[in-house]
Amino acid sequence: MSATIATGKNLVESKLRVDAAIYRHVINAGDPWIYEIKQGQYFRIVDLHGNQAVDTLFYNAHDYSDRYSAQDTIQHQRNIYLTTGTKLMSTAGTVLLTIVADTCGRHDTLGGACANESNMVRYAIEKRHMHACRSSFLKAVTEWDHGMSKRDIASNINFFMNVPVTPEGKLTFEDGISDPGKYVEMRAETDVLALISNCPQLNNPCNAYNPTPVEVMIWAAEP
Repeated sequence: MSATIATGKNLVESKLRVDAAIYRHVINAGDPWIYEIKQGQYFRIVDLHGNQAVDTLFYNAHDYSDRYSAQDTIQHQRNIYLTTGTKLMSTAGTVLLTIVADTCGRHDTLGGACANESNMVRYAIEKRHMHACRSSFLKAVTEWDHGMSKRDIASNINFFMNVPVTPEGKLTFEDGISDPGKYVEMRAETDVLALISNCPQLNNPCNAYNPTPVEVMIWAAEP
């Protein structure tokens, strides 16, 4: 089974059939999701309505301290944006997953996750109460109840999020470049734990000021 066909420099469509997926789940706006993906399985995130930021972390399923590393991933690929061909690296140098299909074309790994504290600092003190991705991450790992805690929430990937870097080195949050039905698909290179916060942010254009659901799908490993 060949998983992908090239349709451009970064844009690659998958050959995997939706009806062959062994797992499907819709993550509502603002909700967390945590799940183990086995080595060789294919994992897809679908932006159902367009312009929805999907904050995501990955861990080595056999050692949660060996987690996704934005720094090592950027250094390994010599690119600050993630797309087809990117190997998602861990703190110990493990290749956790490889992006094998991408119909959006660019994903952020610099902007980090929104937090109650950053909502207050960036926008207004009365925004502090608003739900945030770090809260969703913590809720998920607490309910997962496998010994993970706040200290395990590291710098994350923001799938479908548009965070340009200016010539001066500043990050800016801009309108998304994703459309309804766009997706990113990865192959697990080892057993991984996936952790998602489907971002509830209302204060910047990362969700088009209207958070919406996304869908996750998993396919069996190739025989």
